[in-house]
Amino acid sequence: MAMRKNVKSDASNKLVIASVAFQDHIMRSLLHPDFPPPDPFLRRIRKTSRDPQEKGPQRRDGQEEREYVLDPAPPSLTLAQRLGLVASPGQRLTEDEWARVKARSVQQEESAQPCAICREEFRLQPQVLLSCSHVFHRACLQAFERFSGRKCCPMCRRDQYETRVIHDAAHLFRHQCATRIQAYWRGYITWKWYRNIRKTTCPKDKNLRRKFFEARLQELNDSFVRYCHTDTEAFLSDIDRSLSSSRRVFQQLERKSVSEPQENDWDRIKRQVIQRGVWDCPICLTALCNPSIPTQSDRSNNQQRRHTVLLSCSHLFHNLCLEAFETFAAFTAAGRPTCPLCRSAYHKKLI
Repeated sequence: MAMRKNVKSDASNKLVIASVAFQDHIMRSLLHPDFPPPDPFLRRIRKTSRDPQEKGPQRRDGQEEREYVLDPAPPSLTLAQRLGLVASPGQRLTEDEWARVKARSVQQEESAQPCAICREEFRLQPQVLLSCSHVFHRACLQAFERFSGRKCCPMCRRDQYETRVIHDAAHLFRHQCATRIQAYWRGYITWKWYRNIRKTTCPKDKNLRRKFFEARLQELNDSFVRYCHTDTEAFLSDIDRSLSSSRRVFQQLERKSVSEPQENDWDRIKRQVIQRGVWDCPICLTALCNPSIPTQSDRSNNQQRRHTVLLSCSHLFHNLCLEAFETFAAFTAAGRPTCPLCRSAYHKKLI
């Protein structure tokens, strides 16, 4: 009888210990700081102090953002976990295991895709990496845990995951911003280069060419009006002085270039006249006396006709017409008459 009583007392003691262990485990699970229960009374019992790492390190200029584990240190084992009545939590991931998890996340391009909860881009907002290699906004994950009341991944439904703050999406966003700024700047430089080409190069299209020359003419007119002197008499006198100086320059050039042709030069000039094939006098617009350049023997037979004169500029005229033109002396170069056609000083020869 005594042994039966001892066995019953041991069984009852074990049952009491197990019930106390389960009750302690349930209470500690409900009062876990990361998972507040929906009861407002129990929310008041929640600890007001936060983990100093929850805010995360601030990024300074010239310093790289550091990754860190967001989960606090695991609490001590409950009595039920020590007795083996409830499975104890696993060991925390090491740095090598986190590196493999992050490599798997990078391979799946989790940071390049929108957040699976809010469907918005990460940009510079804080993001967390779960031990199941899924990435979410930190605020979105906290709101999901608060709404669901338990700790499970929104994608794969894995329980009791660990979280780590990463900055891959921020790096990608900064790279995209820098690329976009460079693209805009290159586009602006190209636009300036193209606009300069449009201003200086004549296009091939007919309508564009017309607009190009209209714009150039308008610019010349505007510059002429802008820089024109207000005094009309002074402006006209400036034009006269410019014309006289230009005329003197041309006269000097004509004086240097005009010389008495030799016999070989006259033969070459005659060949040019024959090659041109023009046998009308440019002054009276009538046919010349001879349809071809006559020789010295044929000149005696044509004394009654008007003589033809050959100029050193290879132009043919009636002698009387050229003499009448020279009497006006409208075009002269250094005291010498100029050709009615090309306005160059000449030497003449009767043919």
